[in-house]
Amino acid sequence: MHSSSRRRLAAVALSTVLAAAGTACSSGSGSSDTKGADSGTYTLWDPYPQFAKGSAWVKLLDACGSKAGVKVKRTGFDTSDLANKTLLAAQQGNSPDVLIVDNPVVSTLAEAGVLTTTEDNKLDTSAVDPNLLAAGQSGGKTYGTPIGANTLALYYNKKVLKEAGVDIASVKDWTSLTAALDKVRKADKKGITFSAIGTEEGSFQFLPWFWGSGAALTDLDSPAAVSALSLWKGWLEKGYAPNSVLNNTQTTSWQEFASGDYAFAENGTWQLAAAKKAGFDFGVLPIPSSDGGNAAAPTGGEFVTAPVQSDTARYATTRKLTTCLTSTTNLYDTDTTLSYVAPTDEVRKKQVAADPALQPWVDAVKTAKGRTSDDLGTQYPKISEQLWKAVQSALSGSKSPEDALTSAQAAVK
Repeated sequence: MHSSSRRRLAAVALSTVLAAAGTACSSGSGSSDTKGADSGTYTLWDPYPQFAKGSAWVKLLDACGSKAGVKVKRTGFDTSDLANKTLLAAQQGNSPDVLIVDNPVVSTLAEAGVLTTTEDNKLDTSAVDPNLLAAGQSGGKTYGTPIGANTLALYYNKKVLKEAGVDIASVKDWTSLTAALDKVRKADKKGITFSAIGTEEGSFQFLPWFWGSGAALTDLDSPAAVSALSLWKGWLEKGYAPNSVLNNTQTTSWQEFASGDYAFAENGTWQLAAAKKAGFDFGVLPIPSSDGGNAAAPTGGEFVTAPVQSDTARYATTRKLTTCLTSTTNLYDTDTTLSYVAPTDEVRKKQVAADPALQPWVDAVKTAKGRTSDDLGTQYPKISEQLWKAVQSALSGSKSPEDALTSAQAAVK
């Protein structure tokens, strides 16, 4: 690695990576074995420690290695663990050949000089949707390709809505959604649950409403941003949403909805399997923007990247491995296993043909947006922290939405 890259690495705080990572990914632990001296062995690190030897995922890695004529040595880490270990390995000149990492971390690692660009490693990303690819872009360059995407939408309980006299087809914007919540409340039912906890999860769940207002993360206290936070604040004041949202994670919020008492829940693609087992009829609606149409929801999911190597001759085989992992056939199997929506139109069509329930998620992913898009890069974690603090302040009543966001913008500057 060049000395300039090492200096950039030294300047990256590990807390920056930790703040951005882990919103919609699995957890667990893994060993920290590093690359062997054998040039026929290529190391791969991923955030899927739940997949053990013999799993479909590990079999795919082995198959891709065999196809490329090498052995793949794979280690699965917890998401936040993976980000930290990647920075340390890069500092030591011992990066894995292939790194699969949560998408908000990509720009941080790229700015630290850890990752090669797709121009460097010749990885073809032409089939990937531009809005999904943007999560792995920084400074006009692309660093890897998404292996899949998940995002947020509104689950709804058909029975609760029917008893409240709500036609889901009428819900097209914030006004009609709020009117539906009012009907639900007047019918003695519970309205909507979500996560507004003071962590990245809270920012993740607020972003569709923030972006759906027309606000931008570079201007946290704009009138549009204030309208989004006022929407949530108004729902709590009128009893449409419970005070528990202040402490809800996405998991506990889901548990509230799974009780069968709530009309709506904001949650992710990863809950689809649980929804099918909940014991009541449900539907999924993309989150509406303030004036109608689908709001941009943040993308979750990982990117397949190629870290910088001192031996650049390794990139040719690394490209074979990454191309194999992200091929049309393998993406379908992998994204089905991970409950992801594919990043390419061809594979998404196969997914919907096999499971029509995925169509609303496909629609949501098509308008989704990376949290670090707009070249926010390492600024995003700082902005996100102030955003979730503003949400907490406004919903708890300690500040008005306007004052909370004014303070957030001042802190970011």
